[in-house]
Amino acid sequence: METIVRIIPWDYSDESHRQAVVTLIEAYINDEMGGGNPLSEEGRARLTEGLGCHPGAIVLLAIVGGTYAGLLVAFENFSTFTARPMVNIHDVVVLPSYRGRGIGRRLLDGIIDEAGRRGASRLTLEVRKDNVVAQKLYRSLGFEETDPGMYYWRKYLPS
Repeated sequence: METIVRIIPWDYSDESHRQAVVTLIEAYINDEMGGGNPLSEEGRARLTEGLGCHPGAIVLLAIVGGTYAGLLVAFENFSTFTARPMVNIHDVVVLPSYRGRGIGRRLLDGIIDEAGRRGASRLTLEVRKDNVVAQKLYRSLGFEETDPGMYYWRKYLPS
């Protein structure tokens, strides 16, 4: 059975979108790959406010059926070396029960397309050395380690 996934841009004015961002980030924080501390109530409020006000924020949501199953948070910046925009992927989250269905790939395809529309020269990201599953996905999409064994990866886009 094929999973039907919709990738949509985050709408800050939509309460269900704001709640989905908080829920998905908390799921990521609580995952072994997130390894962080749960957000406080104040942190939960600052998360959506901060993203909503950040001029370079790019947030994509993955919806399967009626469930928000995945999230990608990225930020547009500017590369002085290429004199063009660049996009840094900050978070890629897929709920554990939805993994292995291509949702992460669809989110990454969405940000690659968006970066291209924005004229970006490249995308960058960090990935844990022990997150082999994510590394395999990133490699399959053309990302490369900037220095073997490091956390930093990038994908160049055509001019």
